[in-house]
Amino acid sequence: MTAVVTSLDEDLDVARRVLATEVTGLRALAGGLDDSFHRAIDLLAAVTGRVVVSGMGKSGHVGHKIAATLASTGTPALFVHPAEASHGDLGMIVAGDAVLALSNSGETAELADLIAHTRRFGLPLVGITGRCESALARAADVALILPTAPEACPLGLAPTTSTTMQLALGDAIAVALLTRHGFGPADFGRFHPGGRLGARLRRVRALMHGNDELPLASPDTIMDAGLLIMTEKRFGCLGVVDAGGRLIGILTDGDLRRAMGPDLLRRRVGDIMTAAPRTIGPDALAAEALRTMNDADRPITALFVVNAERQPIGILHVHDLLRVGMA
Repeated sequence: MTAVVTSLDEDLDVARRVLATEVTGLRALAGGLDDSFHRAIDLLAAVTGRVVVSGMGKSGHVGHKIAATLASTGTPALFVHPAEASHGDLGMIVAGDAVLALSNSGETAELADLIAHTRRFGLPLVGITGRCESALARAADVALILPTAPEACPLGLAPTTSTTMQLALGDAIAVALLTRHGFGPADFGRFHPGGRLGARLRRVRALMHGNDELPLASPDTIMDAGLLIMTEKRFGCLGVVDAGGRLIGILTDGDLRRAMGPDLLRRRVGDIMTAAPRTIGPDALAAEALRTMNDADRPITALFVVNAERQPIGILHVHDLLRVGMA
């Protein structure tokens, strides 16, 4: 093989041609969806066990990703290699499971034993293939047929457009099942506890400070006493509550600078506070708290957490969000 030196424009032309070819394939796939997709979702949504994804070669690599996406969005799933299935791993596929098999040709020899296993034990089988008359399509309870589309490879040999369509169809299946199951942000957070995504999906109540840590005072508190509370609690602010314990204002470093004068320490907290401060509920997502803090007009570093009666039950500092990997 002789290396060829190409220019920037030539490389970009290749890239754009590949992407355009694959986009055309995806449009054909979307336009060709019919009731078989609905029947596949009906079948997979009714599974009491796992969705077992399988495929050989490039289809296998795509299958790994589809299984991971299904599992992370509320549909228990795993990948079983078809060749390994023939050497003992068929025992991983049991009653209550369904199989999602990928093969562009539909004639992948290594899938034969796995397909036979589903037929023998009456396990639901969904096939994703490019040929409606293939062995996989004929054996499947539901066959999802990929449209005829040229591979993006200039030789027309390397799986490119076909695997892109497989991957996209797998995503469509996962999202349709997610919708069927009513899978929400809280469910997603349980399956993604690590990293920034997990942090964004955590609830405020899991991150907030509460009880004795709250910096609170009445509006009649004299400023010298109010400053001692602010200093002791170390959040850089003071929540102001009325006789019923409801949050009616907040005192911040900015309020202190604006009120600076010789009589500052003798003034009442209620005379200096900012009324109607921003707050958040304990069941809000951490991502919502960060968005509230980062208001473009007036960013803040601390946010009181209140109950339905607007009584403070916690406080959240931007450092708490940074500590768990947000922002």
